[in-house]
Amino acid sequence: MSDLLKDKSQRRDKKAGKLPLEGSHGVRGKETTGRTKDSISTVSNLDDVAHHDDDNARMAVTMENTYQMGPYKRFPVPAVTDILKDVLTNYLQKEKYELKWSQDMTKSLCEEIKARVKNLMIPRYKIVVLVHIGQLTGQSMQISSRCLWDAANDTFASYSFKNSSLYSVATVYAVYFE
Repeated sequence: MSDLLKDKSQRRDKKAGKLPLEGSHGVRGKETTGRTKDSISTVSNLDDVAHHDDDNARMAVTMENTYQMGPYKRFPVPAVTDILKDVLTNYLQKEKYELKWSQDMTKSLCEEIKARVKNLMIPRYKIVVLVHIGQLTGQSMQISSRCLWDAANDTFASYSFKNSSLYSVATVYAVYFE
């Protein structure tokens, strides 16, 4: 008889909105009106369009509004520039340009730079890392980018490297996230 009463009370509570819906797996958290954001790192290359790594997918993090209008800690551009200089110099100092090697090396450099910048533990900044590697054959190249930018909080760091065979340009964009 107690099971019948329990079922009736659960149905009544569900209709009144006191119990979680069946799709919520029985877990009811604090209601938030904020947005849910995912922080997923991706590496793109023309050869890897169909390849997706599901092992690195992260769970969505729900954050409540803090009504914070700017960062407590500014993005340290000189420290990130030192990281870029160190990584590009250590990895590319004695290398010769090869097409397939440069495709793989740009991925490795991006991951290394991203990991070292994230180790700085700068809160509330999304990090975007771009690395370009090209062969030095007397040509010139211009790299430009456009994006929606908050000049008060968003920033970037960039470093160019050149040896006898190749050049590389690495850029880290830091976009403030509330």
